[in-house]
Amino acid sequence: MKKLLALLLALLMVLSFAACQKEEAGEAEEEADYSFADGDQYEQIGGELNILNWGEYIDEELITLFEQETGVKVNYTELTSNEEMLIKLRAADSPYDLCFPSDYTIEKLLNEDLLQPLDMSKIPNAKNIQTRMLEVTNTFDPGNKYSLPYMWGTVGILYNTTMVDDVVDSWDILWNEKYAGQIWQYDSVRDAFAVSLLRLGYDMNSTNPDQIEAAKQELIKQIPLLKGLGTDNIRSSIINGKAALAVIYSGDAIMCMDENEDLAYVVPKEGSNLWFDNVVVLKNAKNVEAAHAFINFLNDGNLAARNTEYIGYSTPSQAAMDRLDEYYTKSDTFNPSDEILSRCGVYHDLGAFIEVYNKAWDEFKAAMGSNN
Repeated sequence: MKKLLALLLALLMVLSFAACQKEEAGEAEEEADYSFADGDQYEQIGGELNILNWGEYIDEELITLFEQETGVKVNYTELTSNEEMLIKLRAADSPYDLCFPSDYTIEKLLNEDLLQPLDMSKIPNAKNIQTRMLEVTNTFDPGNKYSLPYMWGTVGILYNTTMVDDVVDSWDILWNEKYAGQIWQYDSVRDAFAVSLLRLGYDMNSTNPDQIEAAKQELIKQIPLLKGLGTDNIRSSIINGKAALAVIYSGDAIMCMDENEDLAYVVPKEGSNLWFDNVVVLKNAKNVEAAHAFINFLNDGNLAARNTEYIGYSTPSQAAMDRLDEYYTKSDTFNPSDEILSRCGVYHDLGAFIEVYNKAWDEFKAAMGSNN
C-alpha cells in the first residue's frame, strides 16, 4: 500500500511538473504571439514598400511578419526630425510610399499637395482607433482623410521625487533658482517656446511677435538655471540622478520611470502639447496597395498592443488598450485622463511666421553660448 501511495505521489508530482511546464510554455508562447486578432488575411501583394519613419519607432519583428504575410520587401529608412522628413519628401526623386509625420508637418504636406487620400475600404482596422483621438487629429487633417494616428503623447515635466521637495504642477518650477544646474530644457524651438508661452498664459501656436519676444526673454532668464538643452541624452541623466527636472515627451518619461522608481511625470496646469505622429501615403507612392495593407496591419488589435509595448509611446487603438495590463491603462503618463487632455493642444503649421520663432531661438542660443 505504501509503495502504491508513493507511486501515486510520484505520478502526481510528474503531472504537476508537466502542467507547470506546459503553463510556462503557454505563457512564453503568448508572449511571442503575433497572430492577427482581428481576423485579417493578407494576400501576396509583392513588390517593395519604401517607409520613412523615426528611429526605434516600430517593433522590427512586425516588419518581418508583414513581409512574410504579403511577399512585400520593406525598405525602412529612419530619420531624426520633421524638417529632415520634409527635405526627403520634397525631393523630385523621393522614393517613399509611406511615412509617419507629426501633426503640423501633415498640414505642410497637405498644403504642398504631397499626400493622397486614404482608401478607408482597404483599412478596416481603422475601426479600432479611439474616437477621442480622431477628434483631435481632425484639427490638422480635416475629416481624417489623409492620415491616421500611429502614436501619440504629451510633453511634460519629469522629476526626481527625492531631489524636488516642491509641488510640481506648473511650468514655473523650471524657473526656480533652488534647482539651478539641475534642469533640462528640451532642445526644440517649438517645445521650448511652448513651455515659455504657456507659462506666460499665451497660445503655444502664437503668431504675435510681442508674445514670442516675451517668451524668448523668459527662456534667456532661465539659462543660468539650466543643466543644458537636451533630447535623448536627458534620459540617462535623469535616470542616474544627475538632474532633478526635465522637459520631456511622455513616452521617454515612461522609459525613465521604468528604470528609476523615484521619478514622476506631470502635465502642468497651464497646459501642454498633445502630439501625434500619423501615418500617411505619399501622392507619388508606387505601391499603394502595400501601403494600405501595412496601415491596416499596424492597426490590428494584437499587433498594435505589442508595438506600443515595444516602443513605449501611447497607442490610439482601443483594441490595443483592451489587451494591455493596468500598468499602461491606469497610468496618467501613458493614458492621460480627458481632464488632462482638455488643457492640451496640438502644434499647427505656422507658415512663414516660423521664421520669427527660429530667429528668437537663435538669439536665445546665442545668449546661452555667451553665458557659458
